[in-house]
Amino acid sequence: MKKNIFTIFLFLFAFTLSAQLKNHTLAEAEKLEQQDPKPVFVFIHTSWCKYCKMMENSTFKNPEVIQLLNDNFYFVSLDAENKAPITFKNHIFKYKPKGKNTGIHELAEALGTVDGSITYPTFSILDKNNTILLQISEYTDAKTMIPLLKEAANFR
Repeated sequence: MKKNIFTIFLFLFAFTLSAQLKNHTLAEAEKLEQQDPKPVFVFIHTSWCKYCKMMENSTFKNPEVIQLLNDNFYFVSLDAENKAPITFKNHIFKYKPKGKNTGIHELAEALGTVDGSITYPTFSILDKNNTILLQISEYTDAKTMIPLLKEAANFR
């Protein structure tokens, strides 16, 4: 009986120690950047995007991806259809309706547009001057993400 309780306790303890991705708001990332400059990783997604959900449930659950993001970047998850205004670098970005029950957040548009259009998922990595270092507009698995993060971490 003691052995079973110990095994359950050990399992629960190990589960709580599993790495978790630190998610920041842009305001938090901006503040943290002043104390410890790191690139900002912005994951642009929507609630209806199945590939976005796949990245959330696989790529961003991978222990090596989590460690690379937590150690070298400020991770920001940005819903492209968020209706709340967001202040970033002294500029207020707002939601822009584009029709009945559709629209896009100006910040998602600014950070996620590639060749005049935006697709989901998209992620952009920004340097300390908010220059986009890397922008990928497609599902990215952990195997592909890891070398990208390692390379981008060198631009610190």
